[in-house]
Amino acid sequence: MKIYSWNVNGLRAVLRKGALQDFVEKYAPDVLCLQETKAQQGQAEVDFADYEELWNSAERAGYSGTAIFTKVKPVAVHYDFPAEIVAQIDGWADQFGDARKEGRCLTAEFADFYLVNVYVPNEKDDLGRLKYRELVWDKALLAYMKQLDATKPVLVCGDFNVAHEEIDLARPKQNQGHAGFTAEGRQGMTNYLQNGFIDTFRVLHPNDVRYSWWSYRGAARANNVGWRIDYFLASERLCGRIVRAEICDEVMGSDHCPILLELT
Repeated sequence: MKIYSWNVNGLRAVLRKGALQDFVEKYAPDVLCLQETKAQQGQAEVDFADYEELWNSAERAGYSGTAIFTKVKPVAVHYDFPAEIVAQIDGWADQFGDARKEGRCLTAEFADFYLVNVYVPNEKDDLGRLKYRELVWDKALLAYMKQLDATKPVLVCGDFNVAHEEIDLARPKQNQGHAGFTAEGRQGMTNYLQNGFIDTFRVLHPNDVRYSWWSYRGAARANNVGWRIDYFLASERLCGRIVRAEICDEVMGSDHCPILLELT
């Protein structure tokens, strides 16, 4: 099974460019997880034969959102975090609002694993959403991952909006403490990896310097001044099933490129 994840930074825009159609034709994903769709189902003309469409769109127009296109019919589909997870997080509603309105989490349950597609909130340039990220989102996602993992193995893919280690961005010294490379955001990723999950790309490519996102400013992509902020995390017991974990940085159409996880 070939599973791809791609933050398209606007589904309608990437369709207008023809980039998504070309990608699906060339790479033939069995499952394609998209983030930052910025559209409701029906607002974008998506017609991929043999794919079932799953959508979790934000209530706010033109914002956030996740979607899954799958050739393999899921056993069930789950939207956002379950109520019992939300109830565990102090201040979810009182301090931070209800992120379930932002369409940031979409889960396809298959026969032998869960696939969770996430678009993790950005901390913002002024770090205005750092506490929300640290105290709400990362806690909720980890609790959800562990809850699912108690039943069957879990894959979590998407834009995590954090570079975990210095190898994961081109200019770590200049970006210490900035959005995407804060101690709190990096610790969130560490917490996932200390609770039974692996960073599949880094397990297979421990020393590779590869990026999945580049700023539109300053010819960052042409100069490969990038960040690796898109991940496939997996339950440790799935490690033996992983055939490939790749970053498809040759694919254009967004400020992110797709990433791949192939399983036996």
